[in-house]
Amino acid sequence: MKQTVLMLALCVTALLSVWLVTESQKKGGVVDAIEARRSIRAYKDTPVEREKLQFIAECGVKAPSAMNKQEWELRIVDSKEWIDECTATYLKAVEGTEKAKYMLTPTFKNVFRNATAVIFVAAPDGLFSGVNVGMLGQNMMLAATEVGLGTCCLGSVQMLFAEPAMEKYITSLGFSEGYKLSYALAVGYPDEEPEAKPRDMSKIKFVE
Repeated sequence: MKQTVLMLALCVTALLSVWLVTESQKKGGVVDAIEARRSIRAYKDTPVEREKLQFIAECGVKAPSAMNKQEWELRIVDSKEWIDECTATYLKAVEGTEKAKYMLTPTFKNVFRNATAVIFVAAPDGLFSGVNVGMLGQNMMLAATEVGLGTCCLGSVQMLFAEPAMEKYITSLGFSEGYKLSYALAVGYPDEEPEAKPRDMSKIKFVE
């Protein structure tokens, strides 16, 4: 009798687990944001409200981090003047090179994938720094999707700010001593709707 009751309880638990997963998928939330998120490389000129940028950044710092040290710093730039001046300085620094040719497409507006806002992320060197800022960034990209914004993670900013002429811009971000730029997030209202790229689910395996 006890064995029958135990088996019944296990079956009910399994069915309940399946139901909860299915219901969470129906209700949306984080699963919908994961499914909907795309890397956006075309943005409208519409400025992003600072309330939304603050919301995105706060969602970022709610990410877990090794030993909860929260070793990251964020700087938000939504000044068109700053972005345009930064762009002009970089283009002048790489004039006549392949880097300039790569940038100057017919739709080019600025070096941050034409976004109207940029969130810069920095962290100190450390064993878990990459993991920490990775979780921070994913939180921000999903939060942006939730409020109707597009994002693109820009690792290329490390190359951009490596140009000597760009030093004043990285300095103007005011990161603490010992903190190095990890990446930036282009943020803005999407001006494209790219299809999802195929995902290789064979990468997932259970270990018996």
